[in-house]
Amino acid sequence: MTSASGKPLPLGSAQDLGFCPQRVHHLVETLQSEVAKARLPGAVALIARRGQVLLHQNVGQQDPAHGVPMELDSIFRIYSMTKPIVSVAVMQLMERGQLLLSDPVAKYLPEFADIQLSTVVDGEVALQRPKTEPTVQDLLRHTSGLTYEILGTEPIQRQYAQARLASRERSNREFSKALAAIPLMFEPGTVWEYSRATDLLGALVEAVSGQTLGAFLQDNILGPLRMVDTSFVVPPDKHHRIAEPFATDPDGGIAMRLIDVRQPAAMEAGGAGLASTSADYARFLQCLLNGGELDGQRILSTATVRYMTADHLGSIGVHRAGRSGELLPPGHGFGLGFAVRLEEGIAAQAGSKGLYFWGGIAGTTFFVDPAKDFFALMMLQAPNQRDYYRPLFRNLVYAALLE
Repeated sequence: MTSASGKPLPLGSAQDLGFCPQRVHHLVETLQSEVAKARLPGAVALIARRGQVLLHQNVGQQDPAHGVPMELDSIFRIYSMTKPIVSVAVMQLMERGQLLLSDPVAKYLPEFADIQLSTVVDGEVALQRPKTEPTVQDLLRHTSGLTYEILGTEPIQRQYAQARLASRERSNREFSKALAAIPLMFEPGTVWEYSRATDLLGALVEAVSGQTLGAFLQDNILGPLRMVDTSFVVPPDKHHRIAEPFATDPDGGIAMRLIDVRQPAAMEAGGAGLASTSADYARFLQCLLNGGELDGQRILSTATVRYMTADHLGSIGVHRAGRSGELLPPGHGFGLGFAVRLEEGIAAQAGSKGLYFWGGIAGTTFFVDPAKDFFALMMLQAPNQRDYYRPLFRNLVYAALLE
């Protein structure tokens, strides 16, 4: 695994690591066939087991508009794969005794002290105080009562859109204040709804640590793990490595617009702002799989990693009426920054009980299988095809796993 991205994980052979070499090759061929069909611009796939990389392969083009081939060290906008990294940052603050997960969000972001809950009474929208305040744990597991404007057109979601919460022109704290001015969509602790909660955690990390989110991540996660190409802004000397989508969506013809990671933004979005490489993110996942340590650098305790990757929903239901429910398949719960598989069966794709995963809206995806001691990730920039490529990749990886 030769790459310009920090220290590579050691290489191993598929056969020695319990994978079928022919089936691993078939996985790559399948991705290449998708490139040939012009549905996928390009991708980088990586599988590692027992601390060794058995597949690290690039296919297709990094920049289809200019004919630039995909490279192993191409840089991708990882969008919501930022969330697990920021969730780890929050848990580091917990481990240091600087916060409790049971703390109300308002303890650190006082603008949430007067948060309202939107309810419907006799067909009319009414505002009232929530019965319980959203906590840090609620933010980590997406049970805070918040939502995302991209998940539907409910009145609160429309308010998010009108407030331009997706704007990167506010600081993290200004974002927090704009969000606090909009009522909650659900009573905290009662419903799982994917949300802007991790963006809010970015503001919380800044309030507790006294550092910018980017500086805190660099000092406590990215630096120690030698994730040298992971940041909110890609410096000019690396611009030639940034992966791009097709100019227009191959399935619908609409223009593809992704965030500009070449210029600094006022908001270092904890929910969606980082750019990274396959090799960098592999180091983060290997650290988690190792129980919070890599190459002598411990970023979390083993107990904390186990706690984060356990189910934190229990009997809390998923909001299945909206698009949020599609993100958490049946047979899954949610931990602190990750979806967590509860059963071998039920879900419509392969995986072990205890597997945890997440992905980014531009198509990047990862999953970690502690029971089988391996992880896999795929980097691509094809937003509208993500719902196809994620399960395809997962199923092909498990098809190649022999033990």
